[in-house]
Amino acid sequence: MAPVLPTPVLGSYVGGGWHSPADGRPLHDAVTGEEVARISSDGIDMGAVLDHGRRVGGPALRALTFHQRAGLLKALAGHLREHREELYAVSARTGATLADSKFDVDGGIGVLAVYASKGRRELPNDTLYVEGDVEPLSRGGTFVAQHVATSLRGVAVQVNAFNFPVWGPLEKFAPAFLAGVPSVVKPASPTAFLTAALAELVVSSGLLPEGTFQLVAGGVGDMFDHLTGQDLVSFTGSASTAATLRTHPGIVRNSVRFSAEADSLNLSVLGPDAVPGTPEFDLFVTQLVSEMTVKAGQKCTAIRRAFVPAARLDAVAEAVGAKLARTVIGNPAAEGVRMGALASLEQREEVRRSIKALRDAGRIVFGDPDQVDVREADAERGAFLSPVLIVGDPERAEPHEVEAFGPVSTLMPYENTDQLLDYAARGQGSLAGSVVTGDPAFARDVVLGAAPWHGRLLVLTQADAKESTGHGSPMPQLVHGGPGRAGGGEEMGGIRGVLHHMQRTAVQADPDMLTAITGRWVAGARRHVTDVHPFRKHLEELSIGDTVVAGPRTVSQADVEHFAEFTGDTFYAHMDAEAAAANPLFGERVAHGYLVVSLAAGLFVDPAPGPVLANFGVDHLRFLTPVRFGDALTVALTCKQVTPRDSAAYGEVRWDADVTRHDGESVARYDVLTLVAKR
Repeated sequence: MAPVLPTPVLGSYVGGGWHSPADGRPLHDAVTGEEVARISSDGIDMGAVLDHGRRVGGPALRALTFHQRAGLLKALAGHLREHREELYAVSARTGATLADSKFDVDGGIGVLAVYASKGRRELPNDTLYVEGDVEPLSRGGTFVAQHVATSLRGVAVQVNAFNFPVWGPLEKFAPAFLAGVPSVVKPASPTAFLTAALAELVVSSGLLPEGTFQLVAGGVGDMFDHLTGQDLVSFTGSASTAATLRTHPGIVRNSVRFSAEADSLNLSVLGPDAVPGTPEFDLFVTQLVSEMTVKAGQKCTAIRRAFVPAARLDAVAEAVGAKLARTVIGNPAAEGVRMGALASLEQREEVRRSIKALRDAGRIVFGDPDQVDVREADAERGAFLSPVLIVGDPERAEPHEVEAFGPVSTLMPYENTDQLLDYAARGQGSLAGSVVTGDPAFARDVVLGAAPWHGRLLVLTQADAKESTGHGSPMPQLVHGGPGRAGGGEEMGGIRGVLHHMQRTAVQADPDMLTAITGRWVAGARRHVTDVHPFRKHLEELSIGDTVVAGPRTVSQADVEHFAEFTGDTFYAHMDAEAAAANPLFGERVAHGYLVVSLAAGLFVDPAPGPVLANFGVDHLRFLTPVRFGDALTVALTCKQVTPRDSAAYGEVRWDADVTRHDGESVARYDVLTLVAKR
């Protein structure tokens, strides 16, 4: 008989190589109970891990522009997409069905892709992010300020939960990487073998600069003792653990940025208008069943409290129970299985204890927490649990305080909107909520009343149902987090998530100095008027401050009347002398604002074919002073910002347009956006 080989110990990728201790704590297949691997971080120098990220990963990442980092995220998303079948196979051992695995794996890959896209579209091809408008600080314009964001010089330590071993790490990693901050990923132990498989794919891709991605499989040891004020910690897990970590001396002493996503008693509300037979009633039932069974209810955004009008309580309970009865539970590999196992036997026992507490405040109307029929699996060796629907008393504390992190939801009645909002607040803060109604007034009342307690609210109707991503699907464009019990933190949120990993600094200077620092021309800074029209320059030849001054062009009554007739814009202020005279803003007929902009374009445009390929927009257009018949207009067009596109033969150029009349007063200010060819 051949010897039984020892189960491998998960490796940690730290300091530029793989580290595997001799032994560790066993991890089990959630379906069969078999040992999958062992886990331990023994022997890892946690201070050295952080130092490697700061010393090796940080400089390499900060040397790249936002667009280059975005390109690497896109490439990594493509690489993982090619290998997702491998991740699905490992994911099945966490108890996940194929649909669950896709939710986790494809969702995580999608986060990388979204941040890659947003990085290229919304961030400059630079290492500095300029935020907001220039703030004037003096009357003469020689003293101004600008907020800028720069990459922190530390490491983002990411402590993840067991329920999303792929999506969880990637949704934390993507904004940190785009911000120029290296990551140390620490997965939760029960499903760490899937995160380790993900890490092997990331490292073997060779796409990321060394030191920008490290994995610690096992405990964090004394890592928090080595944190500095430039580091960040992002945690997902229980509120009690979050409270312990938040008060760690290393975090408190150095004011380390700490973001937590913790326990969340998310709600869903059925509107009074949604009676049986309406689309909204059916949507509510379907959504609740889905949230109870996808990932076996192990989602931080799953519906834990379902509020329905008191008169509809029995109808909803019956409809939900009927759908749950058709849900096949068992081995994810078996045909027809729609719900798999919990992550571990320990997790099942924790859920059973929570059900007992909830049962004290209500009654079970579907399911048995102690037994369940499963397909092609052993119900005791695997961490299987029946979906459990409870009808609870909303006046009791338990439904608003106890989270059963599994396929469990509590159905509760409400009599009116004020009572409902009181119940919503008793959850003390949630990640996500949903309102299923076709009544706009009810939706507004609930959203405004519940918003202070929620990080995200979905209003689900028959109009958006087909395209809605659902109650429990966090989107990388939106913040994922919630107030109070839910941790008080925010993750993702598009560019907001990137800026969380950066330091915002107010820079005060004169316009020329601020232009030099930010790489963006600031009003009041020197302009460079040259013999060569800026529109004759290729992208590489343009300099910030390059300017063309053109004019004057006198605006006549005939110009205004021709423009009105040609466009159909015969607004009285332009065409009716008596009505215009009565207008307190004008006192007489004035030129169209869009005529002014059109005349300015005619002044500054070089018409011959050349490097300028297209005008693709105008930003921040403001008409400042009326233009009257006989006013002479001059325009100064100044190169404000140049953004090369690495993957294209052209880049974007933002121009400052300042249209003035003969007395020097600005009549219009705006940014002109063009695409300019490279040489």
